Amino acid sequence: MSGKHDDAYWQRFISANTELIAPPLVPELRLHLASESLPIWQKTEDELGEMNVPPPYWAFAWAGGQALARHILDRPELVAGKRLLDLGTGSGLTALAAMRSGAQSALAADIDALALIATRLNAVANGLDVLTTAEDLLARPPDRFDVVLVGDLFYERQLADKVLAYIDAARASGAQVLIGDPQRNYFPRDRFTQVAEFRVPVTRELEDSEIKRTAVWQVP
Repeated sequence: MSGKHDDAYWQRFISANTELIAPPLVPELRLHLASESLPIWQKTEDELGEMNVPPPYWAFAWAGGQALARHILDRPELVAGKRLLDLGTGSGLTALAAMRSGAQSALAADIDALALIATRLNAVANGLDVLTTAEDLLARPPDRFDVVLVGDLFYERQLADKVLAYIDAARASGAQVLIGDPQRNYFPRDRFTQVAEFRVPVTRELEDSEIKRTAVWQVP
């Protein structure tokens, strides 16, 4: 990671400010997650504010990612033996679920370098291998993947528009696209087909309820 600190420093930062916790809907995996939202948010701002680094989205198992990971673990045939992209990976949860379910490979992509450090730590904690990239994949045509996973990326209009364009191109190239989302503000429900639904335990500090109804969607 660029700046005044190296990767080893940020690995220690993540370990010191998180706990190895199994997300409520995905007990098969343990991730470095914040047990409370406000302390890690404040600490990250204090440490990273001058570097203009994004908030610590990677420190939480968001509803869409949990639902998508659960669906993959329940139906491993969706990913077994396949090459996957986990777009906007955050903690790496869905990439790790795919590898646990027998995927050939999983590329965890995120423009937040700290998220990728967290993803690699989470991979080690679960004895799994994932590839990572900090390249902004939304800025160019997609590479060929068998499956593209999208968890909770429809919370801002500009980002949602870019994600839609990317997954349309990925689908046109033959990829299966699976999306986990609790229908956030810019989620275009009419564009997708619902294939599963879950009630995901979440924190009231980040969400508007303690249980978030969250669906898994497929691009036709």
